[in-house]
Amino acid sequence: MSNAFFEVPIATNEPVLDYAAGSPERKAVQKAYAEMKSKKLDIPMFIGGKKVRTKNKVNMTSPHDHKHVLGTFSKGNATHVKQAIDAALKAKSAWENLPWQERAAIFLRAADLLAGPFRAKMNAATMLAQSKNVYQAEIDSVAEFCDFLRYNAQFMMQIYAEQPESVPGVWNRMEHRALEGFVFAITPFNFTSIAGNLCAAPAMLGNVCVWKPAETQIYSAAVIMELFEAAGLPPGVINMVYTDGPVAGDVVFKHKDFAGLHFTGSTKVFQNLWQTIGNNIGKYRSYPRVVGETGGKDFVVVHSSANAKQVATALVRGAFEFQGQKCSAASRAYVPKKMWKDVKKYMIKDLESMKMGSPEDFTNFINAVIDKRSFDKISSYIASAKKSKKAEIVAGGSYDKSKGYFIEPTVIETNDPKYVTMCEEIFGPVLTVHPYDGKKFEEILDVVDNTSPYALTGSIFANDRYAVDLATNKLRHSAGNFYINDKPTGAVVGQQPFGGARGSGTNDKAGSILNLLRWISPRTIKETLNPPTDYRYPFLQED
Repeated sequence: MSNAFFEVPIATNEPVLDYAAGSPERKAVQKAYAEMKSKKLDIPMFIGGKKVRTKNKVNMTSPHDHKHVLGTFSKGNATHVKQAIDAALKAKSAWENLPWQERAAIFLRAADLLAGPFRAKMNAATMLAQSKNVYQAEIDSVAEFCDFLRYNAQFMMQIYAEQPESVPGVWNRMEHRALEGFVFAITPFNFTSIAGNLCAAPAMLGNVCVWKPAETQIYSAAVIMELFEAAGLPPGVINMVYTDGPVAGDVVFKHKDFAGLHFTGSTKVFQNLWQTIGNNIGKYRSYPRVVGETGGKDFVVVHSSANAKQVATALVRGAFEFQGQKCSAASRAYVPKKMWKDVKKYMIKDLESMKMGSPEDFTNFINAVIDKRSFDKISSYIASAKKSKKAEIVAGGSYDKSKGYFIEPTVIETNDPKYVTMCEEIFGPVLTVHPYDGKKFEEILDVVDNTSPYALTGSIFANDRYAVDLATNKLRHSAGNFYINDKPTGAVVGQQPFGGARGSGTNDKAGSILNLLRWISPRTIKETLNPPTDYRYPFLQED
């Protein structure tokens, strides 16, 4: 039996490989991509350690080649959700009572397997199914995912090590219990790392999970489950089901043992789920934890003292990497009129040099948006801007879904700071720029703050430190992740904990100890070492 408090290895960020021509990592991914593309998989659900298949098969295709079928997944129903809950609750006692260092070891091993033998496969899966170029896949599905697993183990150790003070005669302890019940994880298509973290973070702390990934991410989600199994995760701890949201919700949110929701997705869906949970609050054994990261309408505000070339680079990268399908992507920018001419010139030059196509061709910077629904939504905004007297398309504007869901990086200029594409979340490669009177910097900060219901990410570009300080203070509640002279994307686990408030979520900061604290239920234990034997207190004595 262990009689020591162990320390996990000090977490460090996983190095991001560059995939240069001729490099071993490039050859490994190209080989994995070709092999996986040539096969048609039949992906099952994972319930209680068993692979569960149904007759209801749904095709999986690549966004950049929607006629190419990668395989099928087995669509489930309410019965499978019930089975997943039962499997999770069956596994709960053994899992939460397993020493914490044993749980940590599983996920630390998963991180090393991911960085090693699973690296090429995870990257290739993300490239094929989510149309990410190799670099975007690397920073997401490998580097960030490894970081989540390693840093969460370190944060868990810190939580358990923190104990209350004791006084003479009393020993005070704090036990950080898992939640009583199961956690439901709903994950998005755009980040493989988020998909893995939303189920793994609660599980690391002794919780059991039912996981419903986005259908467009199931292909790489299956690799995550394969990774967890290879690392030794016991059956039933994480159970993955593929059902329609309302089908799963009708079972999950009526179950007395529902203990928490870990969600990344749209604001509207999250609000509906929260309302459902509230309506069912009397059915639960305890008050469920509700953790969500939702939408964003992320801004870049530029001061007249900024460097135009730096601004242009930040806008191009921040708005168009992964086709703008990041909740942190730069979507609206405010540039002084006198600077806009130069910024626009630099941006157009950069955009003209970009190639668009399949991630299989490593020279393509831009790939496809995720599916037809997304393509139609994004292209409708562009089509509307082409007809509007308030907007002008200054770059891009073309789109084609004949082979893949391709949309050119599009820059819209508007003289109306309340124009629709300045206000509404588009979630695609569309950036709207409002050139403003540079003398009215403070006024434009108020516009930035009041334009959007979201508050996820934003940035200020300025060399004038008074301007930086003013923006930092006036935009205090406008972004949960605020950047100075940088694009508003690319938060790194352990360095910039990620999350926003207002309509952007509960701001529980994935990639920090704050998120893990939501998945525990502390118990205080007081032990009196020499209990009293007389009820009388000294104040009862007669004078």
